[in-house]
Amino acid sequence: MTVYVVGDIQGCLSCLERLLDSCGFQAGRDQLWAVGDLVNRGPQSLETLRFCKSLGDNFRTVLGNHDLHLLAVARGHRSPSHKDTLADILNAPDRDSLLEWLRHQPLAFSDHGFTVVHAGIPPQWSIRKALKKAAEVEAILHSEQPGKLLGTMYGNQPERWDGSLEGPARWRIITNYLTRMRFCDGNGRLELQSKAGPSNAPKGFAPWFSHTHRKTATDNIIFGHWAALNGQLRQPHLFPLDTGCVWGGRLRLMRLDDARFHHVHCGTVPE
Repeated sequence: MTVYVVGDIQGCLSCLERLLDSCGFQAGRDQLWAVGDLVNRGPQSLETLRFCKSLGDNFRTVLGNHDLHLLAVARGHRSPSHKDTLADILNAPDRDSLLEWLRHQPLAFSDHGFTVVHAGIPPQWSIRKALKKAAEVEAILHSEQPGKLLGTMYGNQPERWDGSLEGPARWRIITNYLTRMRFCDGNGRLELQSKAGPSNAPKGFAPWFSHTHRKTATDNIIFGHWAALNGQLRQPHLFPLDTGCVWGGRLRLMRLDDARFHHVHCGTVPE
């Protein structure tokens, strides 16, 4: 069995299929992990969900911000954006089973010596703490009342973690760290507006992974979300997998046992 980890698919199933074929991936034998954002912006979000779900226990993913957005839209907590490409899922005959499957995915997990998360881990958290905080949000999302999270997760406040936070504010900062973060300051204060590359950090902020006192500096972290990185991060223990597939770039796959990257060019830019 070989474990592969794929970057942000965002509904580009044909690219994923070409990439898996080029690597010799065999369903039923090999495992495929994903860094989240399975859906949205690309043309095949419904087909992507169906394919990933069909792999059964041989597929693992964390939730990205676009996946959470789909769940919020489907339950009426958010109106679709004009940029969304989620209608096929929302109108599909198997939408309920697909959405229930998606809802029960984690925000982070660790296995084989790697931690997988969509966006990152703030500098003041260890892996153990990140998984513990992710579990708090997962407990709400997987409960009989997921709307307690999905209806309150939008927003940029609070800006940083405080252990005394409770309820929606607590869940929101955890979710923002794990699924939306790019830049923060050394104390974990978030800047969520900029999507620029790491060399163009807003004043007073830096990429989450660049802070010298980061508690996860020696931990292997696989993440996506930041297309502007284009996978060009030369820092030990960090494995960026979002290479801008849906924006006309490449889809990246990493073989876990040797951390070797494989790519296919997609070339389709959504309007």
